[in-house]
Amino acid sequence: MKKIKKSTWIKLIIALGLVLMYLLIPEIRFKINQIIELFSKLDVEAIKEYILSFGIWAPIISFFLMIFQSVAAPLPAFLITFANAGLFGWVKGAILSWTSAMAGAVLCFYIARIYGRNTVEKLTSKFALEEIDDFFERYGNYAILIARLLPFISFDIVSYAAGLTSMSLWSFLWATGLGQLPATIVYSYAGEKLTGGTKTFVTGLLILFAVSALVFLIKKIWDEKNKKGCNK
Repeated sequence: MKKIKKSTWIKLIIALGLVLMYLLIPEIRFKINQIIELFSKLDVEAIKEYILSFGIWAPIISFFLMIFQSVAAPLPAFLITFANAGLFGWVKGAILSWTSAMAGAVLCFYIARIYGRNTVEKLTSKFALEEIDDFFERYGNYAILIARLLPFISFDIVSYAAGLTSMSLWSFLWATGLGQLPATIVYSYAGEKLTGGTKTFVTGLLILFAVSALVFLIKKIWDEKNKKGCNK
């Protein structure tokens, strides 16, 4: 029988410890279930009230909520971004949302790199991961940047998928940070202004789609130039 590596034992112990904490400690199980239920309502006001209930700790709670939703893909991150903008103003809210989303992305990246594909499939879904795999194959090094700009692609699944590739952390960080910045700014601005109607939100989405289309266009032009250069 092959010896199990020490690093494998450590990974198994950490994973088992987290599962046991959820199963055996009622307070932790209640809190996690409460947060999942909160997200499932898709109610920004409810999330704002939850964050505010922690008083001066509200920004820290928001930070960890964003990380939690990153790991528990595909819970919607835009709800926290809206809530942060409504609570702290769109500029401070955008900074909080962006930094916490980056922290969550890095955590997903390393979970995938350390625990592998089987664990990622359990945290997301096999089908969703296969869809992102195809996206990576199609766009190569541009996949992270493009995926971050598209609002209909889960940030978190992309982070997990990136961790399963040979991509370096630095490449992942710059593409993630740059790619999700437009979405964070648009959602934060919309979140602060969105009080009675949906006009601002719709406008924000249109801007985001326009940016996404621009990125695709630039990439297409770049690829065509490279092909012409290779054919000469």
